[in-house]
Amino acid sequence: MLEVKNLTVQYGALTIVDNISFSLHENRWLVVVGPNGSGKSSMIKAIVQNVPYTGDVLYKGQDVSRMKPAVLAQKIGALSQTNAVAYSFTAGEIVRMGRYSYSQGIFKRASGKDRESVQKALEMTGMLALENQSVLTLSGGELQRAFLAQALAQDPNILILDEPTNHLDLVYQKQVFEQVRKWVKQPGRAVISVVHDLSLARAYGTDVMLLSHGRIVSAGDAETVLSRRNLQDVYSMDVHAWMRKILSQWES
Repeated sequence: MLEVKNLTVQYGALTIVDNISFSLHENRWLVVVGPNGSGKSSMIKAIVQNVPYTGDVLYKGQDVSRMKPAVLAQKIGALSQTNAVAYSFTAGEIVRMGRYSYSQGIFKRASGKDRESVQKALEMTGMLALENQSVLTLSGGELQRAFLAQALAQDPNILILDEPTNHLDLVYQKQVFEQVRKWVKQPGRAVISVVHDLSLARAYGTDVMLLSHGRIVSAGDAETVLSRRNLQDVYSMDVHAWMRKILSQWES
């Protein structure tokens, strides 16, 4: 569904993403992990056309840089790490913006499909009760869920999530990841998500990519990619031992 070829992102003389190539297939969930500064978010921003890059990003063989923004929005939905709002939109209005790419004009009334998609997205993210509340009054986690609902309301084929559980408590972390797991199993869908929590990567990713200094260290199944040696090399610590020590505190 998505093919990335020789993707490079540079800021001045600094190379943030260094010649990355990979493919994303239907019903697959690619989880991208790596230390801070490894290029994870910059790679995501390049794919969704938010930063300049060299190389190719192809959606079903079509160069996404040549696609009209409205068409691209129907194919690829994205959630960034942070979302700031300066106006007192309601949560429902934020979510309904996800249907804008399907409208034929700014005065076109919402269709039944639009209303259905918005309703489903609000329900999936637990935001239905907050639909009419100003986003200026929402907590960080509630605001994150509102923008996740906006991306889901787009009804894209590919969902790209940069730290989707940022600001979320444990209940909603579980809810969001379980909902995304169900979502990606439907025909014609795939997911890329950036996470810091290696446990979530191992639990939910059908595929995992480990980045360091803008390059792919390993990519494939979670067990292979998140090996003790790979994580030791990238994080400069025995991650396996650390994780076991943390988890042992819950044993009784």
